[in-house]
Amino acid sequence: MQDARVIATVRRKFRRLSGALNERSRRLWAAAEALELGRGGVTTVAVATQLSPTTIRAGIAELRRPRREALPADRVRRPGGGRKRATERDPELRPALEALVEPTARGAPDSALRWTIKSTRTLAEELTRRQHPVGYRTVAALLDAAGYSLQANRKTREGGQHPDRNAQFEYIHGLVQQFHKRKQPAISVDTKKKELVGDFKNGGRDWRPQGRPEEVRVHDFLDQTLGKAIPYGVYDLLHNEGWGSVGINHDTAQFAVNTIHRWWREMGQPQFSRATQLLIMADSGGSNSARSRLWKVALQQLADATRLAVTVCHFPPGTSKWNKIEHRMFSFITHNWRGKPLVTLQTIVELIGHTSTRKGLKVRAALDTNTYPKGIEVSNQQLAQVRLQPHEFHGDWNYTIRPHKVK
Repeated sequence: MQDARVIATVRRKFRRLSGALNERSRRLWAAAEALELGRGGVTTVAVATQLSPTTIRAGIAELRRPRREALPADRVRRPGGGRKRATERDPELRPALEALVEPTARGAPDSALRWTIKSTRTLAEELTRRQHPVGYRTVAALLDAAGYSLQANRKTREGGQHPDRNAQFEYIHGLVQQFHKRKQPAISVDTKKKELVGDFKNGGRDWRPQGRPEEVRVHDFLDQTLGKAIPYGVYDLLHNEGWGSVGINHDTAQFAVNTIHRWWREMGQPQFSRATQLLIMADSGGSNSARSRLWKVALQQLADATRLAVTVCHFPPGTSKWNKIEHRMFSFITHNWRGKPLVTLQTIVELIGHTSTRKGLKVRAALDTNTYPKGIEVSNQQLAQVRLQPHEFHGDWNYTIRPHKVK
């Protein structure tokens, strides 16, 4: 074997050329260097270049081959030469790998792997145990070729899908079109997330002097004096306007309906002075639940007070994120108060009331200091007084409550 100076020289030459060499030219260059060094040349070049001695000897054999037997200039190796692809050696390798990565599509794997991190090394070890010997680099290449990539979880699913989900969406859309055509109000309602009042950390960032972030409490424990804020919103689909009532007591059906009534007095009636009907789109749960008796009784009181026939359409269970108010109003409120501690109830009211967008969204807000007790029971007799007419399509989700006749 040659001394260290020779190895260093060969290594330096190889590094300068390696970027311009393909597999064949690299093999032939290494072979030429080995022949030039004489005895021990193959070992020396192999150490200097990290090429396999077998590859270098193959290059020497190719150099010694008669010219008429030389490979064409456009080929790197002879037809059929080189190592076969892992999937050619083992046709069942790819299906076995996909069965491990995506058990719901290809059958369930053994429980031993189901509860582990599926890294390429883990997958390679499991495949080898299943008589599919393979390295982790090959696993990575196969996953990439099959269209897999490292991905985080994404929140999109909200539970089981009701069979009439799409039909209900189409029904709601049709009603909205009808109401708008007749210049009747159609609103989307919901409760926004409850917020701790006080100097607590609020997500997001806001512009502040360098090195002077606003200081807030370390722990988010409820301040018994300040309490929580309960924002309930009403969004007018036609005019891109919204109302927010900030409650301080409980999120009940009475609170929700009183918010709708206040929107009607403050914003709705001036816009729809000739309205005779009101369409409300709401989730199936919460204070405006489709099963809530108190919600229906409170809506009857609203209908009597406004003389409007109130039509309610509930979104199917598990589809709350499709409620218009979520992404047309609530999302912009959250963006508006990002990075700002909600130190007082008035701060929350002001931040909601000053929410606007370039596309014309306008929001007004007010504090609701009324008390709304929980657990109010509605008797069958009280419920029977509600002039509720279920619609032919899903009367449990779609119904109209008409005002009582004036005596």
